[in-house]
Amino acid sequence: MSITREQLISMYRTMLTIRRFEERAVSEWAQGTIPGLIHPYIGQEAVATGVCAHLTPDDRIVSNHRGHGHCIAKGADVRRMMAEIYGKKTGYCHGKGGSMHIADFSIGMLGANGIVCAGLPIAVGAALATKLDGGDRVVVVFFGDGATNEGAFHESLNLASIWKLPIIFACENNLYGANTLIWDVMPLANLSERAAAYAMPQAAVDGNDIVAVYEVARDAVAAVRSGGGPRFLEFRTYRWRHHFEGGYFPDLRPKHEIEAWKEKCPIKRFEQKLLADGVLNYAEQETINSEILSRVEDAVRYATESSYPDPADALEGVYSE
Repeated sequence: MSITREQLISMYRTMLTIRRFEERAVSEWAQGTIPGLIHPYIGQEAVATGVCAHLTPDDRIVSNHRGHGHCIAKGADVRRMMAEIYGKKTGYCHGKGGSMHIADFSIGMLGANGIVCAGLPIAVGAALATKLDGGDRVVVVFFGDGATNEGAFHESLNLASIWKLPIIFACENNLYGANTLIWDVMPLANLSERAAAYAMPQAAVDGNDIVAVYEVARDAVAAVRSGGGPRFLEFRTYRWRHHFEGGYFPDLRPKHEIEAWKEKCPIKRFEQKLLADGVLNYAEQETINSEILSRVEDAVRYATESSYPDPADALEGVYSE
């Protein structure tokens, strides 16, 4: 099945929106206008975009600490996202959640999570609810390579397989858990091999190739939607920035490695392909970029002009003490 011109350009817009949003968030944080921490998704844009391209608003996703890209790819409002990162009342969580806890149930975004691997049990629960409700909704949970070393990872895959739940485990293997190289802590060439222990179909692809991501996700979503049970997808990719902005420990990854991966930029690769194939021309490219920059600028303006939460509302939305 070929990808239409409209789908290609839509994915390009999504990837570029994620990149420009994250670049601006990094810049704002550096200027001291954003409180707390942010974990940029720069370099991994193809994964969220290629997977979410196959999801409907009724499908659900669960994210992790590096979740801005997943939110945008699922259709979140960048104004409310930016306001939440700023800690403003107009944000998705009224300024109480911050960067790592953005959620929008109306579009099937069940939330990001600051605890490594904590999103997987939540997603399994959502998938069980989906199966009990009937229909053909799909749940996708995004997580990093470090999460595969947690006990909750194995428990989640085991239950999903036993109950044949409609869930896709999307592992964004960016090779490092903070500064720890993946092969220093696990003896596998591909993390997807771990799914075999749970009799779960799996695949590993280049996470910086949007077409490859799109195609493997298309097949996985179709299989899960038709009742085929869970799937495990590993996307080999790389984050350009440090584990998080304002890190209190140094980035120990080799500089030459970082630069080599920047040469594999998923957006640049896709952009060159679109231009070479005549899907996009330079004028259209500039127009799209300008439109996205304007959207991001508007989001920053919206956030800065919004009010902070009222201290009197501190317990509003709190359901346990």
